[in-house]
Amino acid sequence: MSVENDRGDDHTDISSASSSGAAATDFPMPVGHRAIQVLVMCLGALGIVMAINQQFLLDIAGFQPLGNAYLYYLIGIFLAVAFLTLPLSPALAGRLLWVNLCLAGLALASAGYLGFHGLEIIQKGWEYDAPPMADLMATILLVLVLEGVRRAGGPILVVTALIFGSYPLFADYMPGFLWGTQFSLVETVRAHVLGVESIIGIPMQVVAELVIGFVIFGSVLVITKGSNFFMELASALLGHRRGGPAKVAVLGSGILGSLSGSVISNILTSGPFSIPTMRRVGYPAKYAAAVESCASTGATLMPPVMGTVAFVMASFIGVQYSAIVIAALIPALLFYAALLFQVDMYAARRGLDGLPRSEIPAILPVLRRGWPYLLSLAVLIYVLMGMRMESRAPYYASAVMLVTTAFNPDTRLSLSRARVLLLDASSNIANLVAILAGIGLVVGGLSYTGVAGAFSRELLLYAGGNTALMLIAGAVTSFVLGMGMTVTACYIFLSILLAPALVQAGLHPIASHLFILYWGMLSYITPPVALAAITAANVAKSNPLETSITAMRLGLPLFVLPFIFVYDPALIMEGHWTDIVERVTITLIAIWAVTSAFESWIYGVGQIGLTSRALFGAGGVLIVFPEPVTGVIGAVVLIAVFGVNLILQRRTRSAKP
Repeated sequence: MSVENDRGDDHTDISSASSSGAAATDFPMPVGHRAIQVLVMCLGALGIVMAINQQFLLDIAGFQPLGNAYLYYLIGIFLAVAFLTLPLSPALAGRLLWVNLCLAGLALASAGYLGFHGLEIIQKGWEYDAPPMADLMATILLVLVLEGVRRAGGPILVVTALIFGSYPLFADYMPGFLWGTQFSLVETVRAHVLGVESIIGIPMQVVAELVIGFVIFGSVLVITKGSNFFMELASALLGHRRGGPAKVAVLGSGILGSLSGSVISNILTSGPFSIPTMRRVGYPAKYAAAVESCASTGATLMPPVMGTVAFVMASFIGVQYSAIVIAALIPALLFYAALLFQVDMYAARRGLDGLPRSEIPAILPVLRRGWPYLLSLAVLIYVLMGMRMESRAPYYASAVMLVTTAFNPDTRLSLSRARVLLLDASSNIANLVAILAGIGLVVGGLSYTGVAGAFSRELLLYAGGNTALMLIAGAVTSFVLGMGMTVTACYIFLSILLAPALVQAGLHPIASHLFILYWGMLSYITPPVALAAITAANVAKSNPLETSITAMRLGLPLFVLPFIFVYDPALIMEGHWTDIVERVTITLIAIWAVTSAFESWIYGVGQIGLTSRALFGAGGVLIVFPEPVTGVIGAVVLIAVFGVNLILQRRTRSAKP
């Protein structure tokens, strides 16, 4: 499971290197010194062992820190790793090594001091009155957190953290509902660093308790060549079909994304295989890259591992992670169904074939080679969903994968692969810690001043209870923020400000939060940023802007889905099973109709004209509304357009000699 970097997603990963068992010297660091790699591995191993010790209560060497002390230790360790693996700026990569070492040392010292005094911070109320040394260490750590989020998340995220983190300093001067409780500079620093709602608040607690295990699981999956297996499995199932390579990309990225929860690493892992194969059967480079970017974007929504944001969502809503997984399953499947419809109709309209049977692996040999990954996936799902042990599930699944892949010399964990695995997991966790510690400043600034609750109340008041208006405003805001922030940062920001208003307006809590996540996720494929599309364009050697536009066009039906499931709780598995089956069936028909309109193709009929496209798409939109009248009108329109085009097609065929 890679993590979010730049404005949005993954630390530049080593998937391609690690999947082939590359040596650890191939690890992309700002400096190529082996000493730095050794230091990163030592710090990463210390942090990972500490996380395992905390999860399983092992009491290693009699060391079992309290909750806040454990969080400070993790922040210090992985913030130090972030400084060692991320340069001051791209232009200074590999230079000013001493600065990075000094910052890493300061991170370890300041966070270590606070961790050592963790019990005193709670018992003596240092959040309100701390000794001078604690104030000094808190100030140092706060500055380091801002530098860490700048390196890992980019300028937009650090500016956001600065503005909202410093909000308590001037909240008393703000007008109307923006007014809040004011803090002095010292009080603000203490609240952010020594309090429990900011740097060590919910985002960091989620990383420490849940996400680290899934990061390790994702790294183990890549290093043992699990990504190769899932792409082979997808190829064996769909490679020979019409437009097979595109369907392989959709299915393979869906499966891989369900385990990694990462968009960019998905593209970098599966794209070098899927994109050239799509091009070979006739897909243009920009379309092939667009398919891969859309398919990988669904990784953020696809259970069982949906990325960091899903774990944060569970904590914010106050439900078990399994509830989020169940609720997100149908929207995720509908997401990929829409993509499969699109690529299949595109291939049908252009007469694109699949791969020759001689190039398709047989399904049984693929399954025999890949049984360790299927077993690990089964263990993950059983412990996660059956035993409800979310925090321990990835560790059990990773252990099973490491043991079962050890029987094959091509997949077993050799010494060089173990080094790459440790470097990969350490750097990914470091990026997460750096970003989410900074996002904690946003949460803390809004929470301590009381502005978050006031904003939600005012939004509900101004909208006059009109949920459609609030959803449109939320979609636009989430979409725009998603261009400049990570999906996790965008979600956390809006879950504080917007989600409470949606819930108070009567919408389902999980559906409201998924709505925000979905729209933030779609910024990956939409210009001008479109990070996923641009990454795929680099793999395909296509024009980034053209690829982004193609990805947005390919994903247009996906923009309708959030509005469907937020109004229809049956699509998040709320209600009787008959209602769920009925609504899913109707939604699938609607997606098929809208996709047919976009691709100018109806199954059983063939290519259709502009008028038929407009009517068929409108019919698809109408049937999905829960009101009976619109549903009947939409069904009549669909049947009429289908029937008329079928008759016209038969007449055309009979008129031909």
